[in-house]
Amino acid sequence: MDFSDPPRRRAQENLLPMINVVFLLLIFFLISARMTPPEPFAVTPPEAHAQAEAQGDFALFISADGLLGYGDTTGDPALVALAAAHTGHCIANDCTAAPPRLTLRADAALPAARLAQILPQLTSLGFAQIELVALTGAAP
Repeated sequence: MDFSDPPRRRAQENLLPMINVVFLLLIFFLISARMTPPEPFAVTPPEAHAQAEAQGDFALFISADGLLGYGDTTGDPALVALAAAHTGHCIANDCTAAPPRLTLRADAALPAARLAQILPQLTSLGFAQIELVALTGAAP
């Protein structure tokens, strides 16, 4: 007869605390991340002498050569997509009480004549407030 103790099993490691930490980190990064749609193309904003941040409900991008961009669309279909988004926004919200604001992110090299051509088109879409994003520059 063998009266020795039976071999002991190794205790399994508990992975539950590690899983909890991973989920807490995931929740933290999801909450702290800023979810914004990607820019259709890069623009260099013009310089301004006063500091102000434009915060509109919609963002329209204009490249140096006058190419329009809204969301995933570029060119003339960007205005159509912007008009559709504006209409959808006005159906869900009361646009007469609080008209939506449009943030215009134009490149600094965009000719002023091209910007002057675009502005009447934007006001005809129903945007009463159009804000131009500019970098803060040094005073002259």
